[in-house]
Amino acid sequence: MRIVQTKYGSMLEVIVKPKSDKFRIAVQGDEIIIYCREEPERGKVNKELIKGFSRLFRAEVALVSGFTSKKKRLLIKNAETDEIQRILLLLQS
Repeated sequence: MRIVQTKYGSMLEVIVKPKSDKFRIAVQGDEIIIYCREEPERGKVNKELIKGFSRLFRAEVALVSGFTSKKKRLLIKNAETDEIQRILLLLQS
């Protein structure tokens, strides 16, 4: 998993797959894949992504880069890398 600790929180890279049947997060090898229900238009996927991650990690989440790309960088504010990894590994099992 590509998770980097910064002074603002944890930064992680994800790959987004829009138009899926439901919102879910999958960890496959080194990649975090996010399946979003929304269509990739007018920022709908980005909003769904931020909302889903905010709920999962109970923290403020910001999209840092990849606004129009499938590869995105998210900042989970005031979150430790170890905690993020633990939650993602629980999703995997």
